[in-house]
Amino acid sequence: MKSIPLVSLITLNYNQADVTCALLESIQRLSYTAFEVIVVDNHSTQNPAILINERNFVNTRVIVNDRNMGFAGGNNVGIRQAKGDFFLLLNNDTEVTTDLIERLLEPFMADPTIGVTCPKIRYHQEPTVIQYAGYTPLNQYTGQARAIGSHQPDEGQFDQPGFTNFAHGAAMMVKREAVEQAGLMPEIYFLYYEELDWCYQILRAGYKIYYQPSALVYHKESMTVGKKNPMKVYYQIRNRILFMRRNMSVLSQLIFSIYYAGLALPKALIMYGLKGQLPFLKAVMQGVGWNLCHAVKRPTVLPDQPRPTIPDLMILKPGV
Repeated sequence: MKSIPLVSLITLNYNQADVTCALLESIQRLSYTAFEVIVVDNHSTQNPAILINERNFVNTRVIVNDRNMGFAGGNNVGIRQAKGDFFLLLNNDTEVTTDLIERLLEPFMADPTIGVTCPKIRYHQEPTVIQYAGYTPLNQYTGQARAIGSHQPDEGQFDQPGFTNFAHGAAMMVKREAVEQAGLMPEIYFLYYEELDWCYQILRAGYKIYYQPSALVYHKESMTVGKKNPMKVYYQIRNRILFMRRNMSVLSQLIFSIYYAGLALPKALIMYGLKGQLPFLKAVMQGVGWNLCHAVKRPTVLPDQPRPTIPDLMILKPGV
């Protein structure tokens, strides 16, 4: 590895050139200098390259896709073009702090088994409130995991670094070697759950995920698809089921199916039905229906690598 690793910062743009430029402005203030920036445009109505190039951002280039490839597909385009030893994936609606890269690189230098590092994430609109400080273990029967510290004031209660279960897709640094072993981000998801599945495959490849609270990112959250709309509901429903089908044992899938059909699905239908939100009802049924109509290929198990027991990797303790 080079003494000063090259870091490739990758972000997606979709009809939000001004938001993306705000991220690029914050990147200009980074104290780390060995980096490149790749902006991947997911077929916006207007090419953002003109606006971005006018700003003369350092070491920045724009790749324009001929179609919307989703979150995973767009990031994979950037990763394929990246030259770095590490890939720092950032949502375009984030803003970075000056020493972010140095802080995220530190754990890699101390432990070669680390494949991903994650910063603490706070809400941009509430800069003292936490969005992410690691992830709880995945419940293998409900398909749910929770972001630690979410919506809590940051009073230092989650400042203990350590291994965690999943990275947050808004900001994560991934070692090139881990990607070469685990593969690119799974594009079947299009939107939501893809980074969780990717983390799962990285764990299966024998790498660890590390939460680094001294690294900090601010997130404006859900500016691309909105805080709540039928498209978001569709992909969250579809991909939660899809994740379980791709990654869980037959027994876990059976228990999940009973739980989902008996509790989660009726709850969603009743909630949207009582509110008269027919587009949301339709989105729920379409998300379930997609899984009933499509076969799913499970990831290939790597040689001599058992499936990860994710809860065993979790050493973060809320309140420590």
